[in-house]
Amino acid sequence: MIFKLFSLPIRTLIKIGEKIQEEADQELYNIPYIQQQLVELHTMYEMEEIDEETYIEREEELLNRYKIAKEREKNERLNE
Repeated sequence: MIFKLFSLPIRTLIKIGEKIQEEADQELYNIPYIQQQLVELHTMYEMEEIDEETYIEREEELLNRYKIAKEREKNERLNE
């Protein structure tokens, strides 16, 4: 009985943590969102709102996220 009382909050915290991780991954690796960010980044660069170094760094980060997102999408399709 006492074990159940103590393990319930821990299991609940684990489930909450897993849900937060899932939501963060969905946003971080959302392909349309990444594409939108790439377009916005390019626009900012073209309008000289950011310098070339910032553009290149941010573009590389977004392209890496895009690549991971595509790989995850492919793996999900294979696991179906």
